[in-house]
Parts: sequence; structure tokens; C-alpha cells
Amino acid sequence: MTKKSFMQGAVVLGVAGLFIKVLGAVFRIPLANMIGSVGMSYYQSAYPVYVFFLTLSTAGIPIAISKMVSERVAVDNHNGASKVFGTSFLLLLIIGTASASICFFGAGLITGMMDVPEAAYSMRAIAPALMIVSMMAAFRGYFQGMQNMKLTAVSQSVEQLFRVACGLFLAYYFIGVQLEYAAAGAAFGATAGAAAGLVCVLVIYLSNRKQLVQKIEKAVIHEQERTKDILLRIVVIAVPITIGAAIMPIMNTIDAGMVVRILKSVSYADSEAKGMYGQLAGMVGPLINFPQVLTQAVAMSLVPAVSMAHRQNDTAFMQENIKMGLRAAIIVGLPCAFGFMTLSKQIMLLLYPLQKADAVSAAGCLFIMGIGVIFLSTVQTLTGVLQGIGKQLIPVRNLTIGAAAKFFLSYNLIAVPWINVKGAAVGTVAAYVIASALNMIEVRRHTGVKIDLVLTYAKPMSAAVAMAASVWLANRFFNLFLGNALATVFSVAVGGVAYFFMVFAFNVVTKEEVGRLPKGNKLVKIVNKFVK
Repeated sequence: MTKKSFMQGAVVLGVAGLFIKVLGAVFRIPLANMIGSVGMSYYQSAYPVYVFFLTLSTAGIPIAISKMVSERVAVDNHNGASKVFGTSFLLLLIIGTASASICFFGAGLITGMMDVPEAAYSMRAIAPALMIVSMMAAFRGYFQGMQNMKLTAVSQSVEQLFRVACGLFLAYYFIGVQLEYAAAGAAFGATAGAAAGLVCVLVIYLSNRKQLVQKIEKAVIHEQERTKDILLRIVVIAVPITIGAAIMPIMNTIDAGMVVRILKSVSYADSEAKGMYGQLAGMVGPLINFPQVLTQAVAMSLVPAVSMAHRQNDTAFMQENIKMGLRAAIIVGLPCAFGFMTLSKQIMLLLYPLQKADAVSAAGCLFIMGIGVIFLSTVQTLTGVLQGIGKQLIPVRNLTIGAAAKFFLSYNLIAVPWINVKGAAVGTVAAYVIASALNMIEVRRHTGVKIDLVLTYAKPMSAAVAMAASVWLANRFFNLFLGNALATVFSVAVGGVAYFFMVFAFNVVTKEEVGRLPKGNKLVKIVNKFVK
């Protein structure tokens, strides 16, 4: 393990995550145009059930595998790491098969309870993906534990590419036959994508098989672990992580009912209340998810890196990884946050030109949620640190406290007419602020790390403020002779260039650190052309 491998893994996963997000948008827009709102209701009725079962197998167990594998690799116990992989593969296969069976054979009952029986075809079409993705999760966790993020990045990209291509083709093919079949065809894209991803995983695994066997043969002989002990350890690590992953989705589900009900209780019309909630959840929510892709990549890469250093009692290297990971999250999160806040109205009008009134109304929520991006970035990173040192219950507790604060604030603020739905956004931000602060306290207490406040916070903040100023000025200038769409796009481009220069001007990132990234030497040469 090296410092370079940690940053390389984060960059690889981040790039793949952005690619997957873009493909997801490419999938949804033409799909909605093909099958319409009714067809989308069939598709959307099946998809959340699929995501729920998928969360059970992929939220916590791959992280547990990654942590346990990295701990064994740290002491040259490659045979033990291989046994963790084999045991977890069987566990995930059982969970995936059970989930797939419930969705496939219980599709009629489940969709009937949802009062959308036409969605049964979609649920049966997507069910096999649960078993396939669960198997892939074991491979991904195994390779992540060895600091190899390429298998995860490549397989996820292939999976999404096939999902989009196959889903859109089948939806188009069946649209003239029956709407339920077209929705099912779109849903089957997830199954086809999972199958393609599994093939990709197997190819990469088999190409590395010889090297893995050689490591096992050369490794120090350790006492063989019992399968039941490995399973128990996986459960102990995975269950809290899975629960933690479900807390905010549960709170968002509560929002769905609470926001509309409270708004109606303070004299908003039913359609107006639902429209406000749609602005928050449907228009603003997806935007906030984009920065998460990059910070989540940092968190995923941190778990095995911190875990390995912790297992080797290499405190200095562990603290180095923590400081680097936190700084990376801040460097990514701050410009996204300031960008959302500076151009909240312009961004909403750019994305939703046909819904101008809703876009303008949603801008306030985007401004508030933009603040939350900063703290969400640190929550995810510090959660990865705590998981890496075996304190996976702590972030669950802290996020629960934050969620409770969100519920209290949202419940009281939404009822204030001039705040309305923005109260839910304030509650969400408060949850992230509280969880981030509590996580930071625990990370410092358990690792002894001392964060350089100037390097980690003050310098990136200065660069982000300078970027925001350039974006604001550029937008004012371009709006003199361009429409909002082009003015916003050019302003964002100006902000990107400004942040690039400010990062080096304020020494937020050094050229040596750039050299540790994938293709680092080439990147340094490019940087040298612009920054001396």
C-alpha cells in the first residue's frame, strides 16, 4: 500500500461514478419520452423495491469484505483474505438469490399492494439483477481490500453502459406491443447490465488469478480461520453500515409525507404543496447527488487504506491518509457548494427552462442544500475513517442524532409560511452539520490525528470564495448579451478555470501531490504550462 494508491483509487472511482451518473441521466430522459408518465409509473414502482433489496447486500457487506481483506493483506495473510472472499461470495449469493426470488415470485403480490399491478412485469424483469449484482459485490469488496479500485470502476461502467443500451432498446422495441412490456424492457436493462458487469468482473479476476495464487503460496502461514467466525465478523461490520446507509433515505421518505401534510395544514393548496415537495426532492435532490459521487469515491478508497495502516499499527501513515482524505473531500465539496449557492437561480432555470416558475421557486432550496454539500462531503469521508478503524457503530449513532435534529427542525420550520419547504432543506443541512462535527470529534479521539486548519479549511475556502466571485462577475457580464443558458454555462466554465488557478495560487494542492494521481507526470506537465 502506498499514498499514491489511495489517491489513484479515489480518482478512478470518482471518474467512473461521474460517467455512471451521466449515463443514468441519458437513460431517464429518452425513456420518459418513450413510455410517458404512465409507463414511468410502472418502471418506478418496481425500481425502489429493487434498490431496497440491493441495499441489503451492497451497502455494508462489500465494505466489510474490503476492511477484512485489507487487514489480512497487511500481515501477509493472503490465504485468509482469499477465504474471506470465498465465504462472503457464498453469503452474498444466498442473500441475492433470496432477494431475487422474493421479487420474481412475489411480484404480483408486491405490486398489488402498491396498487400498481401493471408493474409486476417490470419487477420480474429486474429481479435476476439482484442475484448477479450481489455476486459482483463480493469481487468488488475483495479487490478494494487490496487497493485495486479498477475492477469496481470498470465493471460498474460496463454494467451501466449495457443497462442503458439494452433498457432503451427493449423499451423502444416493446412500446408498440404493450406499455407494461415496454416498462419491463427498460427494467430488464438492469439485469442485462448486471450480466455484462459480471462477465467483466470474471475476466479481470481470471486475468489476476495467477498473481493472486502466487501471493497465497508465498505468504506467511497463518492459523486457518473458521468460516463461522468470518461470517460473524462480516455481520458485525456490515449490519451497522447497512443501517447507517438507510437512515437518510428513511428520513427522506418521512419528508415525502410530512412536507405535504404540514404545508396543507398552513393553508397551501394540495397541488401547491405537492409542487413544493417536487421542487425539493425531484429538482434539487438529483443535483446534490453529483458531488457525492466524488466524495463517496474518497470514502471508499479510505476504508482499506486506513484499515491496513491501523492493522499494522502504522499510526503516522494512518493519520496521513486521514488528513489527505479529509482535505480531498473539502477540495471537491467547497467549489460545488459555492457554485450552487452563487448560481442557484441560474442553474435551475438552465435545467428546467419549461418550468420557469418552479425553477425560480426551487432556487432557494438549492442555495440551502448547497451549504449542506460541504458537510455531507466530510460526513462521508469521516464515516469511511471510522469504518476503517473498526468503529462502524459510531457514524450510525451520529447520523441518527443528526436525523433526529432534522426531523425536529423540519417539522417546525415547514409550518412557517415564509420558510415553507425550505425548512426541510434546513433540517437536512443541520443533520449533516451535526453528524460531521460528531464524527470529527470521534476521529480525533480514536486516531489522535491533528488537522491543519489552515491547509485543510482556510486555503480551500479562500480558493472557493475567489472562484465564487469570478463566477458571479462572469455571470453578470455574460447576461448583458447572452441568454441565461449560455451565460450560466460560460460562468461555470470561468469558475472551473478560476478554481484551478486558485488551488495552486493558495497552495491548496502541490504539484507533488498532483504527481501521485493517475497519469500524474503528464498532469504535472500540463499544470506547469499554466502555473509556474
